Order: sequence, then C-alpha cells, then structure tokens
Amino acid sequence: MDWPASMTDMRTQLRALNKAIPDATREFGELSSTVKHTGALSVREKEWIALGIAIAMRCEPCIGFHVEALAKAGGTREELADVLGIALQMGGGPSLMYAAKTLAAWDQLVAEKAAAE
Repeated sequence: MDWPASMTDMRTQLRALNKAIPDATREFGELSSTVKHTGALSVREKEWIALGIAIAMRCEPCIGFHVEALAKAGGTREELADVLGIALQMGGGPSLMYAAKTLAAWDQLVAEKAAAE
C-alpha cells in the first residue's frame, strides 16, 4: 500500500465531505480538538489510544492520520511496537493484520519522510 498516496486521496475526499456537510464536519473537528487538548492525558497519550482503536476498528485512514499525529507528538517506533503488541493481544488475528499495516504506515509516513529531510 502506498500510504502517502492513500492519505492524499483521503484528504481530497474529506475536503469534498466538508463542502457537503460543513456544519457537521466543523463540529466533529471541534469535538476532536476539545478531547485531544483537555483533560489529564497528554496529546501523545491520547493519540496512542486513538491508534489502538483505529487498529481494532480496522480503519486504514484513521491509522494513517494517527500515525502522522503521533510522529508530530514525538512518538517513536519503539513505542509503536508496544502499542501494536497490545492491539494484537486484545484483537487477535484481525489486529495482527492491521498491526502490520500500521507498522508499514509508520515506516512510509514517518521514517521515509525523516530520511528525505
């Protein structure tokens, strides 16, 4: 899978959705910002939780967005491996498949980007 291309396509689709239902998507964005930036947990911790849920829900675009957010929040590949282990333990075989996809997303969206800079 080409994660950068997939993320570009998803962003294009989301822009179209934003035009179709601007109030709903704006409210969703506000909810996301509020839950991410308030409370006892850090943004990074919340992104790890969101990534685990994305794996469990088998949402490939969500995996990509949360991998990107985690890289910006200072997450590491080693921490990712720990989260993938917990996702596997909780979700069994299907989570194993999405854990592998998530590692590939990290390597393409984070490691390759860092190497190019």
